[in-house]
Amino acid sequence: MDEEKIILNICGEEKAYEKGTQYLEIVKEYQKDYGDDIVLVSFNNRLLELHKRAKKSGEVSFITTADTAGRKTYRRSVTLLMQKALYNLLGKEESEVHVLYCISQAYYCELTKYGKPDESFLLKLKKEMHRLAEAELPILKSSMKTDEAVKLFRDYGMPEKECLFHYRRSSRVNIYSLDHYKDYFYGYMAAHTGYLKYFDLKPYEDGFVLMFPDKHTKEVAEFKPSVKYSDTIRRSREWGRTMGVNTIGALNNAIASGKIQEIIMVQEALMEQRIGQMAQMITRKDNCKFVMIAGPSSSGKTTFSHRLSIQLMALGLNPYPLSLDNYYLDREKAPRDEEGNFDFECLEALDVELFHQNMTALLRGDTVDMPSFNFKTGKREYKGRKQKLGKGDILIVEGIHGLNEKMTCTLPEESKFKIFISALTQINIDEHNYIPTTDGRLIRRIVRDARTRNTTAAETIAMWNSVRRGEENYIFPFQDSADIMFNSALIYELAVLKLYAEPLLFSIDKSAPEYKEAKRLLKFLDYFLPVPSEEIGKNSILREFIGGSVFHV
Repeated sequence: MDEEKIILNICGEEKAYEKGTQYLEIVKEYQKDYGDDIVLVSFNNRLLELHKRAKKSGEVSFITTADTAGRKTYRRSVTLLMQKALYNLLGKEESEVHVLYCISQAYYCELTKYGKPDESFLLKLKKEMHRLAEAELPILKSSMKTDEAVKLFRDYGMPEKECLFHYRRSSRVNIYSLDHYKDYFYGYMAAHTGYLKYFDLKPYEDGFVLMFPDKHTKEVAEFKPSVKYSDTIRRSREWGRTMGVNTIGALNNAIASGKIQEIIMVQEALMEQRIGQMAQMITRKDNCKFVMIAGPSSSGKTTFSHRLSIQLMALGLNPYPLSLDNYYLDREKAPRDEEGNFDFECLEALDVELFHQNMTALLRGDTVDMPSFNFKTGKREYKGRKQKLGKGDILIVEGIHGLNEKMTCTLPEESKFKIFISALTQINIDEHNYIPTTDGRLIRRIVRDARTRNTTAAETIAMWNSVRRGEENYIFPFQDSADIMFNSALIYELAVLKLYAEPLLFSIDKSAPEYKEAKRLLKFLDYFLPVPSEEIGKNSILREFIGGSVFHV
């Protein structure tokens, strides 16, 4: 074979290309076969941007905006497009923007110098973004020394990025530029602005939302914000700003200066105070016999239920924690998803009928033999744990389906108090890179499942998409039916989890399908200075994941 030729196996077909052919050119041949835009390629199980060139033979597959990595790439790239458009309209000083969090398929942003934008301004911004998109401007990637990047961000008025890279161990950093506007992003980018056609802008609270497509990748999703979610995450972020810890760089500063123990104690105290306030709300509700606690995977529901129980005991009630996990069907009876894997996230994975029978019997005052589920054997067990609800007794029921009306429809509404719990990350990487709450929960789950369920990091990552589908279908639709929402995220937790998660992630073989995600998480954890766990309280929600809890979790 000609030494200047390489062989790429694409979709089961071998094709010869000139060595050095840009993947952007290769993609053009195949785009017609895909309904969604191809924005990345995977070469030998490694993600590559389309500006990269094919230099050796190997396996190639395409990543579209319908894939998780492609969707993140698209949103990241549109964010850069928005920043460049703001820079064009407002200039260097007033264009300072912070991307704070994701809500309802949109990023909530604030203009820190300009102030709250109105519809008229956002229309101008949208028009400028479309102009840049139509120009198909290249998004270029370059490498520079970390010290030079620190100076660049200082000149650009981006102190959070400047602080972030102060702690970077690598001597070099990748920078993206769009028409001479430069920034750093955590992750891959589209090849040019021509890909970035589908977005919208809308005023929201003190800023605006940058809206994206969801499952239909060429149609902007309707903005349907959860008021409880928005209020909860705003209060959490306000606390982070008050403590002076709203980014990874600021957290690293606190760790390096020896202030982290104070932050740990203050946040744990604040969390205990909020749990106590919830307990008071429950005691004020007449005839309340069931506290239903629901939330997505790895939100700390079990520890929270125990801590809430202690607060209720202090107010004179007799609480009894109960995990809905104990009502799982035996594993061989569990339903499967469309890929043929066990679907432990759907409601049908639980013995709902047995739960109804048990709860109705308890409400009548009967004694019930309560089940337990053994995750290692995949079997339901009975260990002689008898339960009865007398006067002053209250059942604390926690599980991902705790707010689903199908789970509790046989119970009178006045007998229930409903709590939605989630780990809503309170800090960002920097001005323009927020931390998805799903990343924090995935890292929690990797650490916990390796310790308690004998599950490898690769196995946890492999099932995560199924977990996320279950959350979107069975958990998040019910969050606004809760009486109150609780944020279980701890501002310091990722610096602690780092020490536990990294060895597990490094154990994943480079040839494994889960390696790409492991590599991404390792890069993310590398931003944090480590915090040892010795000073973490035994009743902390974090103990549910790293071990050493005073509770049986």
